[in-house]
Amino acid sequence: MASSQWPVRRWLLVWAGAVTAVIVAIGVVLSDVGVDTDPALRVAARHAADVLATIPTTESRPGADGTYDRAQFGAAWTDAVQVTGGGDRCDTRNDILTRDLSDITTVVTSKCPKAVLSGEFRSPYTGEFIVFSRERAASAVQIDHIVPLAFAWTMGARTWPAGRRYAFANDPANLVAVDARSNQDKRDAEPARWMPRLTAFRCRYAIQFILVTAAYHLTLDAPSQATLRSTLRSC
Repeated sequence: MASSQWPVRRWLLVWAGAVTAVIVAIGVVLSDVGVDTDPALRVAARHAADVLATIPTTESRPGADGTYDRAQFGAAWTDAVQVTGGGDRCDTRNDILTRDLSDITTVVTSKCPKAVLSGEFRSPYTGEFIVFSRERAASAVQIDHIVPLAFAWTMGARTWPAGRRYAFANDPANLVAVDARSNQDKRDAEPARWMPRLTAFRCRYAIQFILVTAAYHLTLDAPSQATLRSTLRSC
């Protein structure tokens, strides 16, 4: 059975999925310290705090102006992207399910020769244990964009070329399998308005939100900056 709390070693797999030097660097830091220790997480948090200080901020998140459309980030879970896992003949959703679930079985589909048929995990956002079945209630497990697409759009992604937006939407460093309710509750909320219900996971969530934001040169709203800074202090 999956652990109720993701260890640093497992979360390092998410960090290692990055396509930028910023997130790769944090993986090196954790490797040097020893990924199964609390000090490793504190080292990661200190690094993230330094990175957070370099991210430009705005007083508040701009309001929706009607220009955002999910299609601007490409077809959902396309494999035709230049990020880790891109071009491997499996759609992004199955790549993340394979990474995050345990005791999986697979099946051949038109989108993936080893699509996840079943598996189990604990949602990092709640600690809830979930048995996944592609054939029954597949939507019980959903893939969350840690930095939401709509948030990214208002904080800089609207000026990106299409290929960069497609990469962002499918970058494993910005994706995690979670329970459906958490994903639906979060929607496109930034950290000032939403953090994982499982407080033990908030540190890892904050670190990842910061690193992805910095790696893609996005801007943060000041309230979220304050929330993330406060969260890192508790790591």
